[in-house]
Amino acid sequence: MHESFPHIAAQLMIMLSVILIAAKIGGEVATRYLKIPSVLGELGAGILISPYLLGGVEFFGFVGPVFQLLGAEAHEAGEDAFQVPTAIRFVGQIAAVVLLFEAGLETNRAAFMRALRPASAVAIGGVVVPFALGVMVTVWMGFGDFSSIQSMSQPLFVGTILTATSIGITARVLAELRQLDSPEGLTVIAAAVVDDVLGIIMLAVVVGLSADRDLSVSDVGLIFARAAGFWLALMIIGSLVARYIAAFAIWFKSDGGTFAVVVALAMLAAGIAETNFGLAMIIGAYTAGLALSGTELKQRIETPLHHAGMLLVPVFFTVIGMEVNLGKLFGSENLNVTLIFAGLLTVAAIIGKVFGAGLPALLVGFDRVGATRIGLGMLPRGEVALIVAGIGFNNDVIDNEIFGVAIIMTIVTTVIAPLLLPWSFR
Repeated sequence: MHESFPHIAAQLMIMLSVILIAAKIGGEVATRYLKIPSVLGELGAGILISPYLLGGVEFFGFVGPVFQLLGAEAHEAGEDAFQVPTAIRFVGQIAAVVLLFEAGLETNRAAFMRALRPASAVAIGGVVVPFALGVMVTVWMGFGDFSSIQSMSQPLFVGTILTATSIGITARVLAELRQLDSPEGLTVIAAAVVDDVLGIIMLAVVVGLSADRDLSVSDVGLIFARAAGFWLALMIIGSLVARYIAAFAIWFKSDGGTFAVVVALAMLAAGIAETNFGLAMIIGAYTAGLALSGTELKQRIETPLHHAGMLLVPVFFTVIGMEVNLGKLFGSENLNVTLIFAGLLTVAAIIGKVFGAGLPALLVGFDRVGATRIGLGMLPRGEVALIVAGIGFNNDVIDNEIFGVAIIMTIVTTVIAPLLLPWSFR
């Protein structure tokens, strides 16, 4: 018998309240006692309250069973891992859109456009080098060979996972450091946008090859044209009509009217980017904020947008932590091989971004300190790598063991980047 909507809504309310409280406690502990960015505390809180840990324990017959519903939901769908309910994930995605829209709004648009050219070189290096290292490590560990395309499907997909960059985590740390408008900050954000476009192309090609689909050069070109074309169109057209959008939003005199209209436009840009052009929603949101950054709206909605972010954004990072299954990491039949593979792949992931993005930064005019900051800013994989790995796992491109290895790599790079990036700016 299906549960009533009020009962399901009540369970989601409980879940969301636990997530919010855990996120705030985690962030407080991280900043006040550990002296590390709050995002790490939020990620840790998510891992702690997931159904794999405390969320799977019954507390007075209350919280535990609610989180255990997540596992039951996945089991009914025939899946190997739980899924956060769509409603909670949706709140997390709203949070991500608010975070990146605010980051775009606080960015100097002219400086961003100047940074786009060197950022493209950084992005290319930050994609090619990690991809090559990921392929080589996977082949060397015996999970594929060069005899055929099919035998290379897992190495190619692992390489694709390593190309990911979590713009959300980097933007959060740069915002806390007040470095979003620094030359390094602008370059990292711009490079992450280009990285996303390149990552979409590589993901489509690798999944297509593994599924025996014949992808022509024109198909790849079309994927690139759609993704890059939409982003450029949103950036250019948005900038040209920004003052008219601002005038329309400011026309609303009711309480919160301007704020609601502007956030709605950010959500619209995010939704169109994802559903029609294959770009991540956060790229659409960031670009919308960037287009409006030179208008009067920045001053009018800056405060309410920041307050909304303080409530919502921790949910986004805590939900990422909840999706990490530590049991999967250590449930492999050959644990030693899995841990060795995970260690090598993590090292490759770190080297691939720090040097792959850092060396081009040197070539385009940054000094060693600036290049190091840029390399570290491109390092976290976060939710982007988890999503890509999930696509590979659900499409039978990678097996359970490689999926666990990808999770370890994602956790390590996501944790060390917010630790090292503030250090590099000191």
